[in-house]
Amino acid sequence: MTTTTQAAQVIVYSTPWCAFCKTEKQWLDHIGVKYIAKDIEEDKSAYDELVAKSGGQFSGVPVTDIAGTLVLGFDRVKLTELLRQHKFIKE
Repeated sequence: MTTTTQAAQVIVYSTPWCAFCKTEKQWLDHIGVKYIAKDIEEDKSAYDELVAKSGGQFSGVPVTDIAGTLVLGFDRVKLTELLRQHKFIKE
């Protein structure tokens, strides 16, 4: 029997120069979703973590990990759906 004691997380993998990354983080702030921001250019371990999670199958940023599901790009519809599904936002 496995019990989960750690709450699901939202992680945004990004770079400092990415406009979509900034927009997504501003949007998450605006709707009140707490997230962990990881800069894959400055933090090699964040880059390695993203490569491991995606199997190297990402071609840009942002990449958002919502409770273990990866969303490539700033796909507001998909992000909203997953955030609702995992109870980060209501409705």
